[in-house]
Amino acid sequence: MPVLEILEFPDSRLRTVAKPVKDVDDRVRQLIDDMFETMYDAPGIGLAASQINVHEQIVVIDVSDDRSQPLVFINPEITVIDQDTFEYDEGCLSVPGFYETVVRPQHIRVKALDRNGEPFEMEPEGLLAVCIQHENDHLLGKLFVDYISPLKRNRIRSKLEKLHKQQSS
Repeated sequence: MPVLEILEFPDSRLRTVAKPVKDVDDRVRQLIDDMFETMYDAPGIGLAASQINVHEQIVVIDVSDDRSQPLVFINPEITVIDQDTFEYDEGCLSVPGFYETVVRPQHIRVKALDRNGEPFEMEPEGLLAVCIQHENDHLLGKLFVDYISPLKRNRIRSKLEKLHKQQSS
């Protein structure tokens, strides 16, 4: 399974809204396997297909310490259950090296398809709820930096643009 390239902010392709998956077939399952390989290699706890320039509604997540709880969300739909919020220092494989506090609902319901196309529903709280919301944002063309001040966002953009220029020369 290949490790795929992860797009980095401010790449405009990260702003593309993902399309629903029509059929969960072998191609989609292979993509899911490649996404897990890429996420674990990075290393990260979540990856949306949009981050690897595949604009389909697919998210992989594993918040376990030992990589034993891989979760797949195809065409996820999120509903906020409780208006209580949770502050978490979020990072992102598409915004490497930066962490900022983001406030999100702490208890959600998510409906999605699994890697076999079977529908399921869960009501996560805490870190898993944050991670699902973060990755779902990618499918909507949003990044966690959209939740912070324009000043901080522009500072991060400038630093990453400078780093990208240095790497390409």
